[in-house]
Amino acid sequence: MLKKLDSIKQRYHDINEELMNPETVSDRQKFLELSREHNSLQEIVETYDCLIDAMSEKEECSNMLKTESNSDMRLLLESELNELEEKIDDITNELKFMLLPKDENDERNVIVEIRAGTGGDEASLFGADLMRMYLRYAERHRFNASVLSLSDTPMGGVKEAVISIKGKGVYSKLKFENGVHRVQRVPETESKGRIHTSAATVAVLSEADDVDIEIITSDLRIDTYRASGAGGQHVNKTESAIRITHIPTGLVVQCQNEKSQIKNRDTAMKVLKTRLYDLERSRVQAQQASERKSQVGSGDRSERIRTYNFHQGRVTDHRVNLTIYRLTEFLDGDIDEVIEALTLKNRMDMLSSES
Repeated sequence: MLKKLDSIKQRYHDINEELMNPETVSDRQKFLELSREHNSLQEIVETYDCLIDAMSEKEECSNMLKTESNSDMRLLLESELNELEEKIDDITNELKFMLLPKDENDERNVIVEIRAGTGGDEASLFGADLMRMYLRYAERHRFNASVLSLSDTPMGGVKEAVISIKGKGVYSKLKFENGVHRVQRVPETESKGRIHTSAATVAVLSEADDVDIEIITSDLRIDTYRASGAGGQHVNKTESAIRITHIPTGLVVQCQNEKSQIKNRDTAMKVLKTRLYDLERSRVQAQQASERKSQVGSGDRSERIRTYNFHQGRVTDHRVNLTIYRLTEFLDGDIDEVIEALTLKNRMDMLSSES
């Protein structure tokens, strides 16, 4: 392991030098790739430096113990030596986790898509709850979040929402949110107080860079139309809304949030590139199915991953059998406990499969 860490540290310093090279700076794709690799190695190198320091202190302490004759001083040195050995064990275990194969997209920004599922109006209201939850989560972590596209309902629900969240390591934190989120509660329209079950689906896509996906203009059909719904009188006067169809795959993206047709087109293209990138990534992952056995669940968007029970005030994540009895705080974006549990399970599964 130490030889591997030495080579990683050397690679880290090589990248540092290369990133300062003017030729690298002028090559956008190469610069982005090297920057991502640099970021992924930084924590490993810093932790490895801590290990080297601890090992050096241990050696120094051992040498002092060999020559020390004072009994009190020997007890003090032995105690320090035990602490250093525990510290070295902890850092070594931490490095083992860090050296596990990483998802190349972990450092990317994300596009989060929320769609109301079964349950009618109640499902769309739950979709609005989920949208707010992720926006509040982003706010808590000082990520930059914005709603790219929104299809709402008169009751304040969300039929479909597309959110952009930007920040360091966002994908690594939210990638396990893929799947069906189920809610159990008494709807406001329920006169007899019966608990209803409805659902919404969440898709977390790693955002594609311009250099990741090349789209041929002739493969696109772009339609303009008058926007509908909330947004001011302009929606009925100008054809500012954009619908882009990628003919080879049949993917359709539309955006009507902005008054400007150009802005709506740029946003729709951004979402289309991300969906195409995700489509290609899913195809590659399907060919490497054996490597995915260690993941938390399949990541399939048809898989029920979590239940939000309002009557009992609890949230249960079925993949890690974790139940939290603070539903209000969870829906206010305080979801770190579940994210950490999912990340830890994923790492433990990967570690066991590596051994």
